[in-house]
Amino acid sequence: MPIIYLSPSTQENNIYVNNGGTEEEWMNRLADAMEPYLTASGIQYTRNTPEMTAASSIRASNSGNYDLHLALHSNAAPEGRYGQVRGILVFYFPSSTQGREAAVLVADGLKTIYPLPNNVRAEATTSIGEVRLVRAPSVFIELGYHDNPDDAAWIKNNLDTVARNIVLSLTEYFGLPFLTPQPARPAVVDVSWGYLNIRTHPELTAPVLVQAYDGARLTVLNQWEGWYVVRFDGVVGWASADFITLI
Repeated sequence: MPIIYLSPSTQENNIYVNNGGTEEEWMNRLADAMEPYLTASGIQYTRNTPEMTAASSIRASNSGNYDLHLALHSNAAPEGRYGQVRGILVFYFPSSTQGREAAVLVADGLKTIYPLPNNVRAEATTSIGEVRLVRAPSVFIELGYHDNPDDAAWIKNNLDTVARNIVLSLTEYFGLPFLTPQPARPAVVDVSWGYLNIRTHPELTAPVLVQAYDGARLTVLNQWEGWYVVRFDGVVGWASADFITLI
């Protein structure tokens, strides 16, 4: 099952125009909105905290084995152009094929919801630490300009739409179905041969993450065709619905 390091901005001093909050606040709200969509589609995540810094977020990401590092930020125009620039930039490291693939998917998705789609682009960079210094493929989103009143308002008024859109792009990148959040349901494994395989993807040939013994309790998070997204023993994965009984 894919696992990402989710890294919303820790920059509490970047103020949205007209005292409309901070970059740290709004990017953490975006991450909050993303979490249910990530879980619904079977993407695991570890998330930084507002008390951390970019440097400590990089260290935390590098201490794990993540399939993608996703940083959420908003931008600011250079001196002399304050409030005059709009657009979304999605950065990746130049030599990272996977990072570029993910960044292009995210940028293409955001073009469908941002009011100025021609101002959305994926771009290579070597100057951003959370792109250059992380081990995992990295995508660093600059989601509009928080010094521009129109961009700041768009971010604040569209958090759920943006969250859904980004996770939709991630499911495409990881080869998973995109599912909307559903109430979690308790369930039990119901097999006659000992163990049920919980896999990375809803395919019988997908790698096995963990095995759940007959009678084991687990949590069903979602359903797609003949498969459940389940949580068992701290692991989120896919299991055949034929061998799980809801309780």
